Amino acid sequence: MGFDGGVWRVSGGDEPVGEIQIDEADFPWLAGRFTPGPGYDAVRDLFARELALLERDDDEALTAWEAAYEEIRSRLSLSSPDGPVAEFLLHIEGDRAWFRWSEEPFDE
Repeated sequence: MGFDGGVWRVSGGDEPVGEIQIDEADFPWLAGRFTPGPGYDAVRDLFARELALLERDDDEALTAWEAAYEEIRSRLSLSSPDGPVAEFLLHIEGDRAWFRWSEEPFDE
């Protein structure tokens, strides 16, 4: 699958949360311009919180980050141009999004 220029979709249930047009591929991460959809306002604060916790880089913040990200994973899905992916780690800040993904669930 070629990535550059591809559009990935973030959904929350049946509502579009946004689209990511890929403009960077640095395995295993993809990044691109994020265009919010109607469902983004409902999760905007979750993404801000998880990034703030990730930047703190301490044990207490890591535990809180895991809980915040679990909420993101439980509420959202990510689809490649070929269809839904099984697992993903997604960050959104402003008009940028970056993520890694797998067709198989990540090992726990």
